[in-house]
Amino acid sequence: MLSYHEAIARVIRPITPTLFIKQLLSSPETVVYILPIKAMIKITSISLTALLTGFGLVLPVRAENLAHLSQLLSTKQCQLCDLTGSGLVMADLSGASLIGANLAGANLSQANLAGADLRGANLTGASLYGANLTGANLSSAILAGTDLRDSYLTNANLTGTNLANAYVQGAKGISQTAGTPELFYGWGLIETKEGNYQEAIAHHNKALILDSEFAPAYLARGYALLRLGNENGAVLNAKMASQLYEKQENTQGKELAESFVENIEAMQEARRKGGGTPGLDNIVRGVASLALRFLLQGGF
Repeated sequence: MLSYHEAIARVIRPITPTLFIKQLLSSPETVVYILPIKAMIKITSISLTALLTGFGLVLPVRAENLAHLSQLLSTKQCQLCDLTGSGLVMADLSGASLIGANLAGANLSQANLAGADLRGANLTGASLYGANLTGANLSSAILAGTDLRDSYLTNANLTGTNLANAYVQGAKGISQTAGTPELFYGWGLIETKEGNYQEAIAHHNKALILDSEFAPAYLARGYALLRLGNENGAVLNAKMASQLYEKQENTQGKELAESFVENIEAMQEARRKGGGTPGLDNIVRGVASLALRFLLQGGF
């Protein structure tokens, strides 16, 4: 909404009250024409709202409550505040109390929220990219579509949250109690696709702590270890995956894991005999890629 002085600066031509209302109807967010100077009214949010109310109209609501935003920045105390769509990039909100606050669509990228209390906060669609959430209390917070990439979550309380629809690539310190084996495994595959093998292994480790018989996590961890040059570790993980796939009567998974093992061991044997060949290395990489494709396509 333009201020009175902004409106004056954008006068194009005088306009009658009737046409003035029509202009507002067609473009309520931008007042380009104003009343003649003799009939000038001060266009404040109150007077304009009153004017339109007489015509049965409702103005669009601002995306954020500026009073609440000011309160947060000055006191760091803003329970149940409406901070929808607020711009808080790199803001220092360490220790802030935001219990039940509505931060849907807010931009908190790289903000310092260490130790902040965000219990029950609505963070739907909010960006917390690179934010410091170390020790923050996010219990029961709504994290649908929340961008938590590259954020720091060490010792953060995520009890009662659902990270299934959040973006967590590169996030550090996610507690193993914050997700399911399937979630950690899925995050591991995302990191693998990006070539972040150490991060992938960390996720698969958590998946296997939660479910020690989760076969695909072993195979996926084996693939990541192979890409890091740990062939023996890759073989051990693929063998475990093969045993579990057999136990679970997953023929495709068992055969793929066995092929993964056989090709790595054949390559190692050829090296021991001094006969390692680029062709054999390519076969191993091909089988490994096939295993990854199987996992990415939901092969359990």
